[in-house]
Amino acid sequence: MSFMRSFALAVPAPTEPFWLGLPYWLVGVVLMIALFGVFQVYYWVGRRLGERLYDSRMGVKLGRERIAKVERIVGRWGALAVYGCFWVPMLRHTLPWVAGALRVSYPWYIVASALGCVTWAPLWWFGLTALVWGWLQLAARSPAGAAVVAVAAVVAFFVWRRRRRTEKPFVA
Repeated sequence: MSFMRSFALAVPAPTEPFWLGLPYWLVGVVLMIALFGVFQVYYWVGRRLGERLYDSRMGVKLGRERIAKVERIVGRWGALAVYGCFWVPMLRHTLPWVAGALRVSYPWYIVASALGCVTWAPLWWFGLTALVWGWLQLAARSPAGAAVVAVAAVVAFFVWRRRRRTEKPFVA
């Protein structure tokens, strides 16, 4: 019971001014719409680049093998892969470009990206906000405790990053 009480305090009131005078829920809706817009830009840039995607700055940075791997995923799953890419960190920003380059059906792409925005963005919005607000409340009650949590998070991030660099990449 006390956990739920403390969790409820970690999320701002939905109707109170939160950012730029907008209520919390409206900021979340604006962010979902912005994410949907970004995904449309990704698609159309990928569609415009087509085969030149490999030679573009982004394509060189990603690597031909990674783009080919994403092409196989899009070829197999089509627009459903667009929805799934929201839940996979590296695919989230590469798959929409490839979907455009492979000319995935745009109406299905819109449906899949809209569903992805509506389901994925609120989880991040509410979860990340609860995490930040919870840490700020911890900092108000115990600055030393908040410092320990922050240091532990930074150490965990660097350990995770180092392990990830030493692992062999998965190639499908």
